[in-house]
Amino acid sequence: MSCPVLYSYPLSGNAYKIRLLLSMLDVEYRLVNIDLIEGEQLEEAFLKLNPRAQVPVLQDGETVIWDSMAILFYLAKQYGNGEWFPDDVSEATQVMQWLAVSENELLYGLARARATLLLKRPFDLKQCQAEGKNGLSLLEKRLQTCAWLVGSRPTLADIACYPYVFMAPAGEISLDDYPHVRGWLENISKLPGWLPMNA
Repeated sequence: MSCPVLYSYPLSGNAYKIRLLLSMLDVEYRLVNIDLIEGEQLEEAFLKLNPRAQVPVLQDGETVIWDSMAILFYLAKQYGNGEWFPDDVSEATQVMQWLAVSENELLYGLARARATLLLKRPFDLKQCQAEGKNGLSLLEKRLQTCAWLVGSRPTLADIACYPYVFMAPAGEISLDDYPHVRGWLENISKLPGWLPMNA
């Protein structure tokens, strides 16, 4: 049986989420980097995989999945032995809430602030930073009383939120005022299978 193929880009936080979970699940896969700067995501062959022209994309046999949230869910269900997405309805709902935060406050805030400075994207830096700080405040409040975002162990909620929080300083957003967030980042970095973004 062939191993999954992940279409990625080294600087993509959304792609890093997938590489991180694959490593923590100890799933062997083949990595194909798509050069977003050179426009490889617009080539016909890639558009057949993802008409949205975005990374990440996961191809697992005949199954092709785009969008990082969908890929995380697929991997958790297919390879996670029930450990990364809870069966309990209440906890599963909480995971979905944090996935929404990862795709709103953290993406539109932290990720876009970083993209403005690193990739010269035309976003409003101050607005992005304010939105990102709102997301960090949500995380800080939750992590004051819990080691993980949902339940007593790491879930997709933690994996989804981790990359752009970790990279917040690249968007000139300090983590100094968020001690519990910093502790959470450290806890994630100690999980089996953790790997740095540039691995």
